[in-house]
Amino acid sequence: MRLRNLILSGMPSFKNLRGLLLFPAAILLAGCNAVLLNPSGDVALQQRDLIIVSTVLMLLIIVPVIALTLWFAWHYRKSNTAATYDPEWHHSTQLELVIWAAPLLIIIALGAITWISTHTLDPYRPLQRIDANRDVIPGTAPLVVEVVALDWKWLFIYPELGIATVNELVAPIDRPIAFKITASSVMNSFFIPTLAGQIYAMPGMETKLHAVINKTGEYEGFSANYSGAGFSGMRFKFHGMSIEKFDAWAKATKAGGGELNRDGYIQLSQPSERDPVRRYATVDPDLYDAILNRCVEQNSMCMKDMMAIDTNGGQGKVGAYNIASMDTATRKRLGIDNAPVRNYVGAMCTVSNPTGAAIASGV
Repeated sequence: MRLRNLILSGMPSFKNLRGLLLFPAAILLAGCNAVLLNPSGDVALQQRDLIIVSTVLMLLIIVPVIALTLWFAWHYRKSNTAATYDPEWHHSTQLELVIWAAPLLIIIALGAITWISTHTLDPYRPLQRIDANRDVIPGTAPLVVEVVALDWKWLFIYPELGIATVNELVAPIDRPIAFKITASSVMNSFFIPTLAGQIYAMPGMETKLHAVINKTGEYEGFSANYSGAGFSGMRFKFHGMSIEKFDAWAKATKAGGGELNRDGYIQLSQPSERDPVRRYATVDPDLYDAILNRCVEQNSMCMKDMMAIDTNGGQGKVGAYNIASMDTATRKRLGIDNAPVRNYVGAMCTVSNPTGAAIASGV
Protein backbone atom coordinates (compact mmCIF):
# COMPACT_ATOMS: atom_id res chain seq x y z
CA MET A 1 0.00 0.00 0.00
CA ARG A 2 2.83 2.37 0.85
CA LEU A 3 4.53 1.63 -2.48
CA ARG A 4 1.25 2.27 -4.30
CA ASN A 5 0.81 5.64 -2.61
CA LEU A 6 4.34 6.63 -3.53
CA ILE A 7 3.72 5.76 -7.18
CA LEU A 8 0.40 7.60 -7.28
CA SER A 9 1.90 10.64 -5.57
CA GLY A 10 4.52 10.87 -8.30
CA MET A 11 1.97 10.75 -11.13
CA PRO A 12 0.53 14.03 -12.51
CA SER A 13 -3.09 14.77 -11.69
CA PHE A 14 -5.78 14.52 -14.36
CA LYS A 15 -6.03 18.31 -14.44
CA ASN A 16 -2.32 18.69 -15.12
CA LEU A 17 -2.43 15.93 -17.73
CA ARG A 18 -5.29 17.67 -19.51
CA GLY A 19 -3.24 20.84 -19.60
CA LEU A 20 -0.31 19.00 -21.13
CA LEU A 21 -2.57 17.56 -23.83
CA LEU A 22 -4.02 20.97 -24.70
CA PHE A 23 -0.61 22.64 -24.91
CA PRO A 24 0.43 21.09 -28.30
CA ALA A 25 -3.00 21.91 -29.75
CA ALA A 26 -2.62 25.53 -28.62
CA ILE A 27 0.78 25.75 -30.30
CA LEU A 28 -0.63 24.42 -33.58
CA LEU A 29 -3.60 26.79 -33.51
CA ALA A 30 -1.35 29.77 -32.77
CA GLY A 31 0.05 29.55 -36.30
CA CYS A 32 -3.37 29.57 -37.97
CA ASN A 33 -4.46 32.51 -40.09
CA ALA A 34 -8.23 32.37 -40.51
CA VAL A 35 -8.04 34.29 -43.78
CA LEU A 36 -11.49 33.10 -44.86
CA LEU A 37 -12.98 34.79 -41.79
CA ASN A 38 -10.82 37.91 -42.10
CA PRO A 39 -10.40 38.59 -45.84
CA SER A 40 -9.08 41.78 -47.42
CA GLY A 41 -11.22 41.75 -50.56
CA ASP A 42 -14.85 42.86 -50.73
CA VAL A 43 -16.07 39.78 -52.62
CA ALA A 44 -14.46 37.42 -50.11
CA LEU A 45 -15.91 39.57 -47.31
CA GLN A 46 -19.42 39.15 -48.70
CA GLN A 47 -18.83 35.42 -49.00
CA ARG A 48 -17.64 35.38 -45.37
CA ASP A 49 -20.83 37.13 -44.27
CA LEU A 50 -22.90 34.63 -46.24
CA ILE A 51 -21.19 31.73 -44.46
CA ILE A 52 -21.81 33.31 -41.05
CA VAL A 53 -25.47 34.11 -41.72
CA SER A 54 -26.15 30.63 -43.13
CA THR A 55 -24.42 28.99 -40.16
CA VAL A 56 -26.39 31.06 -37.62
CA LEU A 57 -29.69 30.25 -39.34
CA MET A 58 -28.94 26.53 -39.27
CA LEU A 59 -27.84 26.70 -35.63
CA LEU A 60 -31.27 28.11 -34.77
CA ILE A 61 -32.54 24.58 -35.36
CA ILE A 62 -29.50 22.49 -34.50
CA VAL A 63 -28.84 23.97 -31.03
CA PRO A 64 -32.43 23.64 -29.71
CA VAL A 65 -32.69 20.09 -31.10
CA ILE A 66 -29.46 19.03 -29.38
CA ALA A 67 -30.50 20.76 -26.13
CA LEU A 68 -33.97 19.19 -26.16
CA THR A 69 -32.52 15.76 -26.95
CA LEU A 70 -30.28 15.96 -23.88
CA TRP A 71 -33.12 17.36 -21.76
CA PHE A 72 -35.53 14.59 -22.78
CA ALA A 73 -32.91 11.92 -22.10
CA TRP A 74 -32.32 13.38 -18.63
CA HIS A 75 -35.91 14.23 -17.72
CA TYR A 76 -37.42 10.91 -18.81
CA ARG A 77 -34.69 8.69 -17.45
CA LYS A 78 -35.79 5.55 -15.69
CA SER A 79 -34.83 6.80 -12.22
CA ASN A 80 -36.96 9.96 -12.49
CA THR A 81 -40.26 8.74 -11.12
CA ALA A 82 -41.64 12.29 -11.00
CA ALA A 83 -41.76 12.53 -14.83
CA THR A 84 -45.19 12.07 -16.41
CA TYR A 85 -45.61 8.65 -17.98
CA ASP A 86 -48.30 8.54 -20.68
CA PRO A 87 -47.96 5.53 -23.00
CA GLU A 88 -51.20 6.48 -24.82
CA TRP A 89 -49.95 9.89 -25.94
CA HIS A 90 -49.59 10.08 -29.72
CA HIS A 91 -50.27 13.60 -31.06
CA SER A 92 -49.96 17.33 -30.28
CA THR A 93 -51.02 19.92 -32.83
CA GLN A 94 -48.99 22.66 -31.15
CA LEU A 95 -45.85 20.49 -31.09
CA GLU A 96 -46.29 19.44 -34.74
CA LEU A 97 -46.69 23.10 -35.72
CA VAL A 98 -43.44 24.06 -33.99
CA ILE A 99 -41.53 21.04 -35.36
CA TRP A 100 -42.49 21.74 -38.98
CA ALA A 101 -42.93 25.51 -39.08
CA ALA A 102 -39.55 26.51 -37.63
CA PRO A 103 -37.44 24.47 -40.11
CA LEU A 104 -39.67 25.55 -42.98
CA LEU A 105 -39.17 29.23 -42.17
CA ILE A 106 -35.40 28.75 -41.94
CA ILE A 107 -35.34 26.88 -45.27
CA ILE A 108 -37.29 29.73 -46.89
CA ALA A 109 -34.83 32.26 -45.45
CA LEU A 110 -31.82 30.23 -46.62
CA GLY A 111 -33.37 29.84 -50.07
CA ALA A 112 -33.93 33.58 -50.40
CA ILE A 113 -30.39 34.39 -49.25
CA THR A 114 -28.92 31.77 -51.59
CA TRP A 115 -30.91 33.08 -54.56
CA ILE A 116 -29.83 36.68 -53.98
CA SER A 117 -26.18 35.91 -53.21
CA THR A 118 -25.85 33.51 -56.16
CA HIS A 119 -26.61 36.36 -58.54
CA THR A 120 -24.86 39.10 -56.56
CA LEU A 121 -21.63 37.10 -56.17
CA ASP A 122 -21.64 35.54 -59.65
CA PRO A 123 -17.92 35.48 -60.60
CA TYR A 124 -18.80 36.41 -64.19
CA ARG A 125 -20.68 39.53 -63.10
CA PRO A 126 -18.72 42.82 -63.18
CA LEU A 127 -18.41 44.44 -59.77
CA GLN A 128 -21.01 46.95 -58.66
CA ARG A 129 -19.12 48.16 -55.61
CA ILE A 130 -15.61 48.62 -54.23
CA ASP A 131 -16.69 47.95 -50.67
CA ALA A 132 -19.78 48.33 -48.49
CA ASN A 133 -19.54 52.14 -48.60
CA ARG A 134 -18.33 52.78 -52.16
CA ASP A 135 -19.83 51.87 -55.51
CA VAL A 136 -17.81 51.41 -58.68
CA ILE A 137 -17.75 54.68 -60.59
CA PRO A 138 -19.49 54.21 -63.97
CA GLY A 139 -16.98 53.88 -66.77
CA THR A 140 -14.20 52.56 -64.52
CA ALA A 141 -12.07 50.13 -66.51
CA PRO A 142 -11.04 47.03 -64.54
CA LEU A 143 -7.49 45.74 -64.52
CA VAL A 144 -7.57 42.76 -66.88
CA VAL A 145 -5.34 39.84 -65.90
CA GLU A 146 -5.08 36.76 -68.11
CA VAL A 147 -4.33 33.69 -65.98
CA VAL A 148 -2.86 30.44 -67.31
CA ALA A 149 -2.48 27.38 -65.07
CA LEU A 150 0.66 25.52 -66.13
CA ASP A 151 2.35 22.36 -64.82
CA TRP A 152 3.07 23.37 -62.01
CA LYS A 153 3.13 27.15 -61.95
CA TRP A 154 0.98 30.15 -62.73
CA LEU A 155 1.38 32.58 -65.62
CA PHE A 156 -0.18 36.05 -65.35
CA ILE A 157 -0.44 38.30 -68.40
CA TYR A 158 -1.33 42.01 -68.14
CA PRO A 159 -2.54 42.86 -71.68
CA GLU A 160 -2.95 46.61 -71.10
CA LEU A 161 0.60 46.84 -69.71
CA GLY A 162 2.19 44.38 -72.13
CA ILE A 163 3.97 42.50 -69.33
CA ALA A 164 3.74 39.02 -67.79
CA THR A 165 4.85 37.28 -64.61
CA VAL A 166 5.24 33.74 -63.33
CA ASN A 167 4.17 32.88 -59.78
CA GLU A 168 3.62 36.53 -58.89
CA LEU A 169 0.37 38.50 -59.08
CA VAL A 170 0.23 42.22 -58.34
CA ALA A 171 -2.82 44.49 -58.32
CA PRO A 172 -3.67 47.98 -57.05
CA ILE A 173 -6.11 48.30 -54.16
CA ASP A 174 -9.66 49.55 -54.71
CA ARG A 175 -9.58 48.90 -58.46
CA PRO A 176 -11.79 46.16 -59.95
CA ILE A 177 -9.88 43.20 -61.36
CA ALA A 178 -11.22 41.11 -64.25
CA PHE A 179 -9.54 37.71 -64.43
CA LYS A 180 -9.67 35.60 -67.59
CA ILE A 181 -8.62 32.09 -66.65
CA THR A 182 -7.57 29.03 -68.65
CA ALA A 183 -5.12 26.12 -68.38
CA SER A 184 -2.41 24.60 -70.54
CA SER A 185 -2.97 20.88 -69.96
CA VAL A 186 -5.12 19.63 -67.06
CA MET A 187 -7.82 21.23 -64.92
CA ASN A 188 -6.73 23.36 -61.98
CA SER A 189 -8.48 25.70 -59.57
CA PHE A 190 -7.44 29.34 -59.16
CA PHE A 191 -7.87 30.40 -55.53
CA ILE A 192 -6.82 33.46 -53.52
CA PRO A 193 -8.77 33.08 -50.24
CA THR A 194 -8.47 36.73 -49.20
CA LEU A 195 -9.74 37.96 -52.59
CA ALA A 196 -12.66 35.76 -53.72
CA GLY A 197 -13.83 32.18 -54.08
CA GLN A 198 -12.03 29.59 -56.16
CA ILE A 199 -12.78 29.13 -59.85
CA TYR A 200 -11.65 26.37 -62.16
CA ALA A 201 -9.05 26.71 -64.93
CA MET A 202 -9.64 24.31 -67.81
CA PRO A 203 -7.73 23.80 -71.09
CA GLY A 204 -9.53 25.04 -74.16
CA MET A 205 -12.04 26.95 -72.01
CA GLU A 206 -12.13 30.35 -70.37
CA THR A 207 -13.62 31.08 -66.96
CA LYS A 208 -13.91 34.54 -65.45
CA LEU A 209 -13.65 36.10 -62.02
CA HIS A 210 -14.30 39.69 -60.95
CA ALA A 211 -12.84 40.83 -57.63
CA VAL A 212 -11.18 43.70 -55.78
CA ILE A 213 -8.54 43.93 -53.06
CA ASN A 214 -9.11 46.63 -50.44
CA LYS A 215 -6.01 46.39 -48.24
CA THR A 216 -2.33 46.45 -49.07
CA GLY A 217 -0.35 43.35 -48.17
CA GLU A 218 1.08 40.06 -49.33
CA TYR A 219 -1.38 37.18 -49.64
CA GLU A 220 -1.31 33.52 -50.57
CA GLY A 221 -2.63 32.08 -53.83
CA PHE A 222 -2.62 28.47 -54.93
CA SER A 223 -4.28 25.71 -56.91
CA ALA A 224 -7.16 24.08 -55.04
CA ASN A 225 -7.51 21.15 -57.45
CA TYR A 226 -5.04 18.24 -57.53
CA SER A 227 -3.18 18.24 -60.83
CA GLY A 228 -0.23 15.88 -60.48
CA ALA A 229 3.15 15.47 -58.85
CA GLY A 230 3.99 19.17 -58.48
CA PHE A 231 0.57 20.21 -57.18
CA SER A 232 1.72 20.92 -53.60
CA GLY A 233 4.20 23.55 -54.81
CA MET A 234 1.80 25.26 -57.22
CA ARG A 235 1.59 28.45 -55.16
CA PHE A 236 2.15 32.14 -55.77
CA LYS A 237 2.20 35.44 -53.91
CA PHE A 238 -0.53 38.01 -54.48
CA HIS A 239 0.52 41.58 -53.66
CA GLY A 240 -2.05 44.29 -53.04
CA MET A 241 -0.40 47.68 -53.58
CA SER A 242 -1.29 51.31 -53.64
CA ILE A 243 -1.76 52.73 -57.13
CA GLU A 244 1.59 54.57 -56.92
CA LYS A 245 3.50 51.44 -55.91
CA PHE A 246 1.70 49.36 -58.54
CA ASP A 247 2.68 51.83 -61.27
CA ALA A 248 6.28 51.75 -60.02
CA TRP A 249 6.26 47.93 -60.04
CA ALA A 250 4.90 47.88 -63.59
CA LYS A 251 7.60 50.32 -64.78
CA ALA A 252 10.33 48.29 -63.08
CA THR A 253 9.03 45.10 -64.72
CA LYS A 254 8.92 46.87 -68.08
CA ALA A 255 12.50 48.04 -67.63
CA GLY A 256 13.74 44.66 -66.42
CA GLY A 257 13.84 43.07 -69.85
CA GLY A 258 12.75 39.64 -70.96
CA GLU A 259 10.37 38.61 -73.72
CA LEU A 260 7.60 36.02 -73.65
CA ASN A 261 6.80 34.93 -77.18
CA ARG A 262 5.28 31.70 -78.47
CA ASP A 263 8.55 29.79 -78.47
CA GLY A 264 9.31 31.00 -74.96
CA TYR A 265 5.86 29.91 -73.80
CA ILE A 266 6.36 26.41 -75.22
CA GLN A 267 9.50 26.11 -73.11
CA LEU A 268 7.78 27.63 -70.08
CA SER A 269 4.83 25.24 -70.33
CA GLN A 270 7.03 22.18 -69.80
CA PRO A 271 6.35 20.58 -66.38
CA SER A 272 8.52 21.97 -63.58
CA GLU A 273 8.14 22.34 -59.82
CA ARG A 274 8.52 25.24 -57.41
CA ASP A 275 9.61 27.75 -60.06
CA PRO A 276 10.97 31.11 -58.90
CA VAL A 277 9.24 34.36 -59.77
CA ARG A 278 9.88 35.51 -63.34
CA ARG A 279 8.97 38.78 -65.01
CA TYR A 280 8.70 39.58 -68.71
CA ALA A 281 8.94 43.14 -70.04
CA THR A 282 7.14 42.24 -73.26
CA VAL A 283 4.65 39.55 -74.19
CA ASP A 284 3.13 38.43 -77.49
CA PRO A 285 -0.25 40.24 -77.61
CA ASP A 286 -1.91 37.17 -79.16
CA LEU A 287 -0.36 34.64 -76.78
CA TYR A 288 -3.31 34.21 -74.41
CA ASP A 289 -5.74 33.80 -77.29
CA ALA A 290 -3.43 31.17 -78.81
CA ILE A 291 -3.18 29.34 -75.47
CA LEU A 292 -6.94 29.40 -75.05
CA ASN A 293 -7.54 28.12 -78.57
CA ARG A 294 -4.79 25.46 -78.37
CA CYS A 295 -2.76 26.83 -81.27
CA VAL A 296 0.47 28.24 -79.81
CA GLU A 297 2.47 26.38 -82.47
CA GLN A 298 2.45 28.46 -85.64
CA ASN A 299 1.27 25.62 -87.88
CA SER A 300 -1.63 24.60 -85.61
CA MET A 301 -5.21 25.42 -86.41
CA CYS A 302 -7.00 27.28 -83.62
CA MET A 303 -10.13 25.81 -82.11
CA LYS A 304 -12.11 28.93 -82.93
CA ASP A 305 -11.13 28.52 -86.59
CA MET A 306 -12.12 24.86 -86.53
CA MET A 307 -15.50 25.79 -85.09
CA ALA A 308 -15.91 28.52 -87.69
CA ILE A 309 -15.17 26.01 -90.45
CA ASP A 310 -17.66 23.55 -88.98
CA THR A 311 -20.25 26.33 -88.75
CA ASN A 312 -19.74 27.10 -92.43
CA GLY A 313 -20.25 23.49 -93.45
CA GLY A 314 -16.88 21.72 -93.54
CA GLN A 315 -13.16 21.75 -93.26
CA GLY A 316 -12.01 22.53 -96.82
CA LYS A 317 -8.62 22.03 -98.45
CA VAL A 318 -6.64 24.30 -96.12
CA GLY A 319 -7.88 22.54 -93.00
CA ALA A 320 -7.20 19.12 -94.51
CA TYR A 321 -3.61 20.11 -95.28
CA ASN A 322 -2.99 21.48 -91.76
CA ILE A 323 -4.31 18.30 -90.16
CA ALA A 324 -2.48 15.95 -92.53
CA SER A 325 0.93 17.63 -92.30
CA MET A 326 3.44 18.41 -89.58
CA ASP A 327 6.48 20.60 -89.99
CA THR A 328 9.92 19.72 -88.61
CA ALA A 329 9.56 21.87 -85.47
CA THR A 330 6.27 20.21 -84.50
CA ARG A 331 7.65 16.72 -85.10
CA LYS A 332 10.62 17.57 -82.87
CA ARG A 333 8.42 18.97 -80.09
CA LEU A 334 6.32 15.80 -80.12
CA GLY A 335 9.44 13.65 -79.97
CA ILE A 336 8.84 11.94 -83.32
CA ASP A 337 11.46 13.74 -85.42
CA ASN A 338 13.54 10.56 -85.63
CA ALA A 339 10.56 8.22 -86.01
CA PRO A 340 9.86 6.57 -89.36
CA VAL A 341 7.77 8.70 -91.67
CA ARG A 342 4.23 7.44 -92.06
CA ASN A 343 1.79 8.30 -94.81
CA TYR A 344 -1.76 9.44 -94.14
CA VAL A 345 -4.38 9.89 -96.83
CA GLY A 346 -7.08 12.53 -96.58
CA ALA A 347 -10.00 12.40 -98.99
CA MET A 348 -12.31 15.22 -100.02
CA CYS A 349 -15.21 15.02 -102.39
CA THR A 350 -17.35 17.60 -104.14
CA VAL A 351 -20.61 17.48 -106.01
CA SER A 352 -18.71 17.19 -109.30
CA ASN A 353 -16.41 14.48 -107.88
CA PRO A 354 -18.50 12.36 -105.51
CA THR A 355 -15.95 9.55 -105.28
CA GLY A 356 -13.39 11.85 -103.64
CA ALA A 357 -9.88 12.92 -104.51
CA ALA A 358 -7.19 11.35 -102.38
CA ILE A 359 -4.39 13.54 -101.07
CA ALA A 360 -1.35 11.77 -99.66
CA SER A 361 0.94 13.62 -97.35
CA GLY A 362 4.02 12.32 -95.49
CA VAL A 363 3.91 12.92 -91.75
